[in-house]
Amino acid sequence: MTTRRFFRASTSIKLLAAIVAGGYLALLALLYFAQERLIFLGTPLPAEHLFRFDQRFAEVRIPVPGGTLHALHFTQENPRGLVFFLHGNAGNLQTWTTGIDFYRRVNYDLFIVDYRGYGKSTGYIESEAQLHADVRAAWDAIAPAYRGKPIVIYGRSLGTGLAAALARDVEPRLLILVSPYTSLADTALRAYPMAPSFLLKYPLHTDRLIGEIRSPVLLIHGTRDALIPLADSEKLRALARSPVELLAVDGAGHNDIQQFPGYVEPLAERLLRLD
Repeated sequence: MTTRRFFRASTSIKLLAAIVAGGYLALLALLYFAQERLIFLGTPLPAEHLFRFDQRFAEVRIPVPGGTLHALHFTQENPRGLVFFLHGNAGNLQTWTTGIDFYRRVNYDLFIVDYRGYGKSTGYIESEAQLHADVRAAWDAIAPAYRGKPIVIYGRSLGTGLAAALARDVEPRLLILVSPYTSLADTALRAYPMAPSFLLKYPLHTDRLIGEIRSPVLLIHGTRDALIPLADSEKLRALARSPVELLAVDGAGHNDIQQFPGYVEPLAERLLRLD
């Protein structure tokens, strides 16, 4: 190869490398600035939306800096206690309340809240610290009414990291984590293996705090969960220092676990065991 050809080839390689590097950096920038839209898939509802259920409920609004959280409070005549429910990353209270008859059957009140930008909640999600502060505001709005009764914190999927952090601070009678991740950082790495972890503004490290939780913990996970593997629950079980149970629901995936008797019946039995 002549010197001129070598120079041209070297220049072409450098140009190609610069283009690839530029594209990679552009992709990382897109992931960083668009991560709220990738993680939080809430569906807004108009302020005038009417919820209709065949049991008693009230709409609750919780003021937070820069917005208002909207929650639904389902009540029984003489409830055993309260389930404080933190839902997954998609939908809103309309889509997350299709199975509320379960709580009437076990005679528990249910308090379920939408994150900012979900349903009738206003404002925008901007940081993990803000999410934790919002969850604590929702807890403070309802928990005092249940002094003397068992309160259960229930987290599903995205909500498991928020539920675990809250449980560490307030020590509920029981913490239930359904389809939990070790951390959202680990989940993101599985989806985007080429993206460095420091880009994630919402790492939600349940694995780093579950050992600080003093409440009993019930982990529930589908054996066919393709989004968050059962191995994540197994790791959390190994890290927990309080009494912990792991219920593996045979055949259940990530979004259909509530349809399996192996989920419904053991969960009901565990709630009825509390006093």
